[in-house]
Amino acid sequence: MWLSKTRALLVVAALAGCGFTPVYGPNGAASGLRGTVEVEEPDNRAEYHLVVRLEERLGQPSAPVYDLAYKITTRTEQIGITPDQETLRYNVTGFADYALTDRATGEEVTAGRVTSFTAYSATGSTVATLAADRDAERRLMVILADQIVTRLLSSAGDWRP
Repeated sequence: MWLSKTRALLVVAALAGCGFTPVYGPNGAASGLRGTVEVEEPDNRAEYHLVVRLEERLGQPSAPVYDLAYKITTRTEQIGITPDQETLRYNVTGFADYALTDRATGEEVTAGRVTSFTAYSATGSTVATLAADRDAERRLMVILADQIVTRLLSSAGDWRP
């Protein structure tokens, strides 16, 4: 018990010494970012799930300063195939290209690409497989949105005034 408290204090002291500042802290790079990003409107179910998660993490835009555009690409592969050529499992890979633009200047302040994957089982009924497919799509969009937010927060010191 004593050793773990000592270790925790050493970690805190080391972080303080290296100039660590919490991203949402008073002097953090992303302080004041919440509620300033207007995310592009979704056109389909996958985009809807991405936008919902982005707005959960970045806040509803109350005073938009930035516009966030995105393009999602997904690919589904059969990965579990029986000798009878029946597919038992699918792998869904997703890519999201994003660009954050300053509304006042129209300048792109940061951009990038995130990628991840998820999978689902097709061993149940047709309805169960469809539900699993949709759930995998939703999970993938949450993962991609979280990666976008992480990139925005970690790079905010480079493009935020």
